Amino acid sequence: MPDFDSTSCFDSRNHRLNPLGAKLVPNKDMIMEQILENLNNTPIGQVLQKIASLPEVRRDKILDVRRQLTDGKYDLNERLDIALDKVLEDLTAQ
Repeated sequence: MPDFDSTSCFDSRNHRLNPLGAKLVPNKDMIMEQILENLNNTPIGQVLQKIASLPEVRRDKILDVRRQLTDGKYDLNERLDIALDKVLEDLTAQ
């Protein structure tokens, strides 16, 4: 009768649970929390915060402007000047 090795039984069962043999990181959630907490201190994190604070897109407003553009009733040059002025004000205010 062949010898029975109890550890080989458990090893094969663990291999089935983790077939790729990847090492699991027990503190994975904690590491992710630290990354998210420190993200606000990075330039990309600050940009993401500003993007998240932007208002939602108003589809009706977009369709109205498109209609005005098509009809030639929307003065694009004037609107661009106003938008650029606002962007420059925001950039210099910081």
